[in-house]
Amino acid sequence: MRSRAIFGCSGPVLEAAERDFFRDAQPWGFILFGRNVRDRHQVRLLVDSLRETLGDAHAPVLIDQEGGRVARLKPPEWHLRPPAAQFGELHAKAPETAGEAAYLNARLMAADLAELGINVDCLPVLDVPVAGAHDIIGDRAFAADPPVIIELGRAVIAGLVDGGVLPVMKHMPGHGRALADSHFDLPRVSTPREELSTSDFVTFRSLNTCPMGMTAHVVYETIDPNRPATLSPRVIREVIRGEIAFEGLLLTDDVSMSALSGPISARAKAALFAGCDVVLHCNGQMAEMKEVAGEAKPLEGLPLKRAEQALGHLITPDAFDPAGAEARLNELLAA
Repeated sequence: MRSRAIFGCSGPVLEAAERDFFRDAQPWGFILFGRNVRDRHQVRLLVDSLRETLGDAHAPVLIDQEGGRVARLKPPEWHLRPPAAQFGELHAKAPETAGEAAYLNARLMAADLAELGINVDCLPVLDVPVAGAHDIIGDRAFAADPPVIIELGRAVIAGLVDGGVLPVMKHMPGHGRALADSHFDLPRVSTPREELSTSDFVTFRSLNTCPMGMTAHVVYETIDPNRPATLSPRVIREVIRGEIAFEGLLLTDDVSMSALSGPISARAKAALFAGCDVVLHCNGQMAEMKEVAGEAKPLEGLPLKRAEQALGHLITPDAFDPAGAEARLNELLAA
């Protein structure tokens, strides 16, 4: 039986110790980073090697391929896609075509991923940025206007799904007000809940049928002043599953990030207790992965149902003309 964990690996080739560990731990899936990427052939072999440890040719393999500064697949081997904010800027000038451009961009990224066997992209970013916030979100957000984010986010979700790749909306219930980078520090947001409800939460609520979602390592002081969303039963129960009404598979953001404190095993245990379905651990460090594996219980019950439903959204893509899509996208962006 698979466990409630997603793991990274240390480099471009699966090491023997990693192979043995994954066979024993049986995580639900894997995630790739820049350290795992050299070229198309190598990535495809790595993806196949990871899946072989689980005996599952369709096991989830994730990546953060957003475009802009968050892209694990880079030139010259792959196209550098625009950041989300470029589509928001296009929307301000040509709202009638911005959605088409966002769709085509996502569909082209999905084609790149599917060629490698990668079937999950941690995208779209649905955070609503505010003036003065840390730029960890910045141009990764489409715009500061929730209706624009919703429209473009919906187009990205459609583009990925049509390309045979599952989307993961992030970072619930909203990272746009954070004054710190959660990779290094724990952001705290003191905004009244009523204001969060009418702004930050709206984008996720409007796209709550997305198959998968990711939590934010952010403390929302007016909801739970003691725990970040990832570790907060109240935020997950009242906001993510309640107000946002998200019923899909809920992943943690990377539990090895410095926003969280304490032993990795305690972080994993707290996240699962709070209501996350799957723990995401990204850095590929074996000692930490073993700690997470010790707390990542078997995937069963409601988390298993959500995982199966998410994978049920995977389709075989229809015929697609990448060159034609690229030309049309360039035309829209130039206009």
